[in-house]
Amino acid sequence: MPHPLLVGNWKMHGSRSMAADLLAALKLGSAGLKGIDVAVCPPFPYLSDAASLLAGSSVYLGAQDVAVHESGAFTGEVSASMLRDVGCRYVIVGHSERRSLFGEDCALVAQKFRAATAQGLIPILCVGEQLSERAADDTETVLATQIDAVLELCGDSALARAVIAYEPVWAIGTGRVATPEQAQAVHHFIRGRVSRAGDTPTLLYGGSVKPQNAAGLFAQPDVDGGLIGGASLAADQFLSICKAALSQ
Repeated sequence: MPHPLLVGNWKMHGSRSMAADLLAALKLGSAGLKGIDVAVCPPFPYLSDAASLLAGSSVYLGAQDVAVHESGAFTGEVSASMLRDVGCRYVIVGHSERRSLFGEDCALVAQKFRAATAQGLIPILCVGEQLSERAADDTETVLATQIDAVLELCGDSALARAVIAYEPVWAIGTGRVATPEQAQAVHHFIRGRVSRAGDTPTLLYGGSVKPQNAAGLFAQPDVDGGLIGGASLAADQFLSICKAALSQ
């Protein structure tokens, strides 16, 4: 089984001073967290600062998005090689906010996944269903469509080194959270879906994870860690979540 992985997604929050304070606290607090992997994904303008601030620590750096193209006249885009150049190890692709707010479909997400892996980055592929889709008992169909788009473009073994984050859209930023049993059922389905090539990707749960509910989620056999949103902006909360993963 992979090491537990905790990834902080800052979304569009922060400033240079906030990043410096938060990363200093994470660098100090993560020093005693052996046996788990920790990463943060700041906004693009702070990636270079973050790489310098995290130097010498065990905290990895990630980005929140990546372009399909490697270079060219694509104003506003950031390529995988640029992310690697500033020290990124991970990159999030297909976050529900990118899908719903910016119209990214499964085909585009798969292309971003391919662009990331081509440059040696580890994609964090986000999948998840809307509340209406869960109510209609379509969760597995939605997730299968999202996962299969990557497998069809990149091959059956594409997910072997990747990370998949299950984020029920109805639980992101709402304060609602899937029960540990609900999370486990979906993670078990995902693991079965990608096992056809012997892949054992790291599976994360994302959706209003807090110190109060982290231990129950991470105790599930198919939940390997978390993609943390709001709670990753407070060092004490994020570190508490990391410790919850360490205790499982």
